[in-house]
Amino acid sequence: MSITTKTYSAFWHVVAAFENWVQRIESVYGELIVYHQYKPKGIYNFCSLQQLFFFCRYSLTGIRMMKFRFRRQGNDPQREKIKQDLFAFNKTVEHGFPNQPSAVAYDPKLQLMAIGTKSGAVKVYGAPGVEFTSFHKEPATVMQLHFLHGQGRLVSLLDDNILHLWEINPRQGGSNLEELCSFTLPGRPGLESTSATRVTVILLKRTCDQLCLGTEGGGVHFLDLPDLTLLDSQSLFPDEILRSVPEDYKFGKSLGPVESLQEHPQCAGKMLIGYSRGLVVLWDHATRKVENVFLGIQQLESLCWERSGRTLVSSHSDGGYMVWPVGSFCTQQPTASSIPYGPFPCKAINKILWRTTEAGPPLVLFSGGMPRASYGDRHCVTVLQDKTQVTLDFTSRVIDFFTVHCVDGDAEFDDPSALVVLLEEELVAIDLQTPGWPAIPSPYLAPLHSSAITCSYHVSNVPVKLWERVVAAGRRQNTPSPCMKWPVDGGKDLAPEPKHNGLLLTGHEDGTVRFWDASGVSLKPLYKLSTANIFQTDCDHGDSLTQPEEEWPPFRKVGCFDPYSDDPRLGIQKICLCKYSGKLVVAGTAGQVLVMDLSEDESDHMINIATVDLLQDREGFTWKGHDRLTPNTGPVSFPAGFQPVLLVQCVPPAAVTAVTLHAEWSLIAFGTSHGFGLFDYQRRSPVLARCTLHPNDSLAMEGPLSRVKSLKKSLRQSFRRIRKSRVSGKKRMIASSPTSKVQEANAQLAEQAGPHDVEVTPVQRRIEPRSADDSLSGVVRCLCFADTYLRDAGHHGPTMWAGTNSGSVYAYALEVPSQEKFSEQSVEAVLGKEIQLMHRAPVVAIAVLDGRGNPLPEPYEVSRDLAKAPDMQGSHSVLIASEEQFKVFTLPKVSAKTKFKLTAHEGCRVRKVALASFVSVSTEEYCENGLVCLTNLGDIHVFSVPLLRPQVRYDCIRKEDISGIASCVFTKTGQGFYLISPSEFARFSLSARVITEPRCTVEVERVRDTPALRPCTAVSLQSNGTHKGQPCGDGHSLGELEDEGQAGRSPGLDSPNSSGDVTLDTTGDITVEDVKDFLMSVDEAENNLRNISEEDGRSPGILIS
Repeated sequence: MSITTKTYSAFWHVVAAFENWVQRIESVYGELIVYHQYKPKGIYNFCSLQQLFFFCRYSLTGIRMMKFRFRRQGNDPQREKIKQDLFAFNKTVEHGFPNQPSAVAYDPKLQLMAIGTKSGAVKVYGAPGVEFTSFHKEPATVMQLHFLHGQGRLVSLLDDNILHLWEINPRQGGSNLEELCSFTLPGRPGLESTSATRVTVILLKRTCDQLCLGTEGGGVHFLDLPDLTLLDSQSLFPDEILRSVPEDYKFGKSLGPVESLQEHPQCAGKMLIGYSRGLVVLWDHATRKVENVFLGIQQLESLCWERSGRTLVSSHSDGGYMVWPVGSFCTQQPTASSIPYGPFPCKAINKILWRTTEAGPPLVLFSGGMPRASYGDRHCVTVLQDKTQVTLDFTSRVIDFFTVHCVDGDAEFDDPSALVVLLEEELVAIDLQTPGWPAIPSPYLAPLHSSAITCSYHVSNVPVKLWERVVAAGRRQNTPSPCMKWPVDGGKDLAPEPKHNGLLLTGHEDGTVRFWDASGVSLKPLYKLSTANIFQTDCDHGDSLTQPEEEWPPFRKVGCFDPYSDDPRLGIQKICLCKYSGKLVVAGTAGQVLVMDLSEDESDHMINIATVDLLQDREGFTWKGHDRLTPNTGPVSFPAGFQPVLLVQCVPPAAVTAVTLHAEWSLIAFGTSHGFGLFDYQRRSPVLARCTLHPNDSLAMEGPLSRVKSLKKSLRQSFRRIRKSRVSGKKRMIASSPTSKVQEANAQLAEQAGPHDVEVTPVQRRIEPRSADDSLSGVVRCLCFADTYLRDAGHHGPTMWAGTNSGSVYAYALEVPSQEKFSEQSVEAVLGKEIQLMHRAPVVAIAVLDGRGNPLPEPYEVSRDLAKAPDMQGSHSVLIASEEQFKVFTLPKVSAKTKFKLTAHEGCRVRKVALASFVSVSTEEYCENGLVCLTNLGDIHVFSVPLLRPQVRYDCIRKEDISGIASCVFTKTGQGFYLISPSEFARFSLSARVITEPRCTVEVERVRDTPALRPCTAVSLQSNGTHKGQPCGDGHSLGELEDEGQAGRSPGLDSPNSSGDVTLDTTGDITVEDVKDFLMSVDEAENNLRNISEEDGRSPGILIS
């Protein structure tokens, strides 16, 4: 039987309407059972309703069976084409500072910088937007990196003693970094052990045609470039060196490992070889003879040539350095020796550089050398010029450093312009041309974790006015600005300018909020907001920045990484920003809620303080956690930028778990583990306070800083759940119950075989209802404002919605006075609806949809003609997302319209939810709204709105990465961010149109190219740290990675929607449920996935629910 597409669609729309009607009868039938128990003499004919219910149920079962008979075979090709134009998964770029860096290199010709990490990543940076990322096949530590100057090639040495050669190659629309070949230094059979051939130092000759390798056994080997061929006949061993060493210096000991190799700046055939014992020789490679011997008595750490080649400098383990002349005598003695921070014992000077200047004395730069007893724990780089000395004091370990200076062989002086220091937690650049040597602000690689990140918030399509004011406030914080621009500016950014500005706000443990430019590839810091000066803390925040003038060493604090917090209560938990009014709400760990205005001028003013009691004098609860923060009394000085105008303190002072703002109504709502409150910040008056605590919520009274759960209570609750599950299981086995009859019918239908080429409704898992007395059931998970129909279908007005951890939803109708009656009336809130979800799953997000099924616009969007007015004629609906399912209810009756049981179908739980707008690649005029969901397994699902039909599914984050899942934040355009390390955000895109990825190129000149060398394997990043090898020659960057094979797509036919979108704010904290979910449900999740794969191989059937 063949039917047309239009007839097919119309028929199943009727079936869907009939199914919704049956679901309503089912809900009424459930209510009537309760009514019948208490009022047996009621007016309802209970038996007739029961018969009607079963008739409708079995009729619906028959219609569903017809669906497989008349259903078209396979998926709809037209819909699949639309989904391909809308959805595509790409991991595009990584923002922030590389985690655990281990090596750095600089190409002065191409002005590129490379950073290697302990996980085997190689990242190349140039001008803002120029980035290349690749990975070694094995996650080994990158020990050394060396550029082949001007060639776009890079040599890396791993801790497994393998050398790798990388190359920047052109590709379609840009360039990418690919591995060409690798090499392992072989040992000498019978003469050397494996450790003797371990590479300790690498020297790349200026001609870039040879690579010199110093080993732990004291040998020096030579490789031909770029094919990494060993020149075995040219190898140099310690025996040849010892022939030129005086007998009284030998003492029968070995020379030790090679610590340094330095090519002569004027004679290319000569090089310095420094051994760990302290011996340094000048070796002539052409004649294979030692020209000069420098007899050091201290353990050698590093060597450096003076530009003319007449002097060399050596640093040693005793914290000193020596200056040696290079003359005609074979054996040389130092002309100068100095221990800068002596005379007491000092730590070793790990690296030293000597740079000549035309304007005056040379610059001496070295790391380490601090007095052991007093400052042995300091991480410092010293800059010394004549009598001027500055000790740059960092808060993390120094990995390596280099100078940006003149490398022209004909130039007489080095004239360094900048010092770049790679630290364990940040990258710092120092301007050496400006007096005072100030720091240069970095346009990228900023340490996101300067204080630990506690929450994130993204703002899309930021208005130009707000953007300029935030940027201006940030520039005032960076005064005085250095004269020099960022020194690493190689390559060319080919990406077009972003059409819209995007802000990423991060809250930190020290009470700061940082604003980042997230419009493009580079995450640039814009502005820093601090809230610590509002409160009285134990530390004075200015003490660490001032140093006595006479202090020795002359320390100068450099860098912004500061992992220590004065008070953990200052930590930021939630952020909300109105991009049209400039209102900012910041909430913290001690129940503090700050309302801020954006000001262009400095101000000294007092902050209005209010207190909201969320317990409402409920008896039996005693707060055992931390105290409230004490605000500063009197006027407080605030710089230009966001300035607080109101402080609301919750009682008890528990961490704020949800916050929202409606600037048009001058209202803020906030929630904790005890309840939620509504506050009118314009009148400085509370509107509502509601306690959500359950009588057994004693754990909520202990606070996050002193949360201890007794073993006795835990065991009691576990046995209680087991007892309940057994009782509920016995009840389900009663054959005479109406429910069992329906289940028997479902089982019989499921056993029947159907067509093999049609999709089958997945088998639903049994979900146990959660206990009402679970700990922390009163936690408020989400809040939302909406102008909708709540009281009746004829009048709409302001409403506020709140969802809790126990599956409760509270909807309040608000009376907000107009501007004319603003001074006469106050805001009032009346409880309109209260919904309790069946399984008591935590409510993750709430959103109200208009008559066309589109999300409501943000405040001020309609009044300022920035968005289309919502449809207020049709019936509104509310979308409630819990950890287990999504459900749409009609308003104002709050009757179920449609739902999708994610936990029952997929075996996972919801962690993050957002509404996003997906624009088609084919045309900007077509777009659809989608519900984006991140689960506890790390996969992302997209559903249509409001029909809740599954569209696509992608694997994004490893399920073991609890922190990454908890930190994920979605944008309104279908992108997302999540932490892959404490210092890095990974950016991904679900939209086929909106993709932010590096598009750049580097122009190189390779004198000696080898067409035979082809990229062997390009390793691409997958799922937060796991690696996947790509075929030869693919050349995929992070922006091109897409696991299409893992994308599960449903064939549902969805109608297009408009471009309105709303991001639903969900908690970003790692909750007890997250940890419990990971520790206890990993095996269960794997079994669920295994069951799904087994079910895919079975014959299709039907299951009626």
